[in-house]
Amino acid sequence: MVTELLSTFLDDLLGDAELARLIGTTADCAAMLRFELALARTAADHGLIPQAAASEISAAAATFQPDLALLRRATLKDGVVVPEFVRQLRQHVGEPAGRHIHFGATSQDVIDTALALKLKPVFDLFETRLEAVIARLEALIRTFGNNPMMGRTRMQAAIPITAGDRLAVWCGLVERAKGQIGEVRRQNLILSLSGPAGTAEKFGGKISGVRRDIASALELSAPDYVPHAARDRIAGLGNWLSQVTGALGKIGQDIALMAQNEIAEVVIDSAGGSSAMAHKHNPVLAEVLVTLARFNAVQLSGLHQALVHEQERSGAAWTLEWMILPQMLNATGTALQHAQALLASITRLGTAPPG
Repeated sequence: MVTELLSTFLDDLLGDAELARLIGTTADCAAMLRFELALARTAADHGLIPQAAASEISAAAATFQPDLALLRRATLKDGVVVPEFVRQLRQHVGEPAGRHIHFGATSQDVIDTALALKLKPVFDLFETRLEAVIARLEALIRTFGNNPMMGRTRMQAAIPITAGDRLAVWCGLVERAKGQIGEVRRQNLILSLSGPAGTAEKFGGKISGVRRDIASALELSAPDYVPHAARDRIAGLGNWLSQVTGALGKIGQDIALMAQNEIAEVVIDSAGGSSAMAHKHNPVLAEVLVTLARFNAVQLSGLHQALVHEQERSGAAWTLEWMILPQMLNATGTALQHAQALLASITRLGTAPPG
């Protein structure tokens, strides 16, 4: 993905550097190589390629450094990075072992399994950050939960509530999102090994055992369906990412409204300044949470367009996933970071009770 579409001034505001390292080019190449090595070892164990070839492939892979410039140029031609990646790996390993690399697999097996491998640490990161946001919210409940404030419906004053009443809604949204991460993991951390048209024809009757052993080696699961054109798991991941940012966006929207001068139900010690009005204290992080929630909600429709994978494999729909999913992951990671910082910066919530 081109990184200079946005000014670098926005990197910290709208980007998640830690997330980028987990899903970027280096991680991508490492994940593709892990797949090819696991495939070679398992194919040898099942008598599909020579054991000596698998040993040579494993040994040579330790020093393999793909030529990224060539990968970029080849991807422009092939529409996918795998053919050139495999060509370079075979050249690095040398003959005759090199010809056994990528046995029975197709580009989509490599790319989709690499995505699953990259998502493993991403889910760990998101879960840790969700826990941190919940801990911040619980701390605010303990500190400010009994403070009175005005409840508002349809943005009009309704009846008195406590800060704890509103915080409980925020916390519940985040807790429920965290509670669903296990199912999203289960659906997405899967091996793809179905061959060019989903029939895994080169493996014959050994395919079930091969899938089981490769999945075990990569700490993934082997699905009971052909995943090439069945993309419901990706749509489900997008749904969850939008749910997370939506929950955080709700918090951000409420805080931005509470920070209005006429309402003044929250004090934030990290508010932003203005170039023209020195008196301004802008709730920047709260606003960005709203932006990121709306961004993911818009991207979700595109990811649902990518559910339409024609016939056994698609080029167009698959490429659409590549454009959208990394941006949704980044928006979610960024929102989780900003939510922690925003909640930690609150020094008052509601109106302090008299006395």
